[in-house]
Amino acid sequence: QVQLVESGGGLVQAGGSLKLSCAASGSIFSLTTMGWYRQAPGKQREWVALISRGGNTNYANSVKGRFTISRDSAKNTVYLEMNSLKPEDTAVYSCYADTVTPSLRYWGQGTQVTFSS
Repeated sequence: QVQLVESGGGLVQAGGSLKLSCAASGSIFSLTTMGWYRQAPGKQREWVALISRGGNTNYANSVKGRFTISRDSAKNTVYLEMNSLKPEDTAVYSCYADTVTPSLRYWGQGTQVTFSS
């Protein structure tokens, strides 16, 4: 079992920045890829970014160049640094972690990011 706890959500303004954290605990030895999804009200869940165990990253086109995903293996934590935030970035952001043995995906509880005008 892997437990994921997100933090860092909140209110942001146009062009603002926010950094989300996702701390993993439990059976972390088999963690591979970690990443983030988001879901805006009334919309389908959207994949945002991922980072492999080796540090390779990939981003959705909608956030490329504005968001940066990173990983601190010593702290078993993945981060999502969000810059130049837009109203359409308002969503619940959930982190996920994949394990190899067994092959499972774990989810955090989500953290709200709300755009404030």
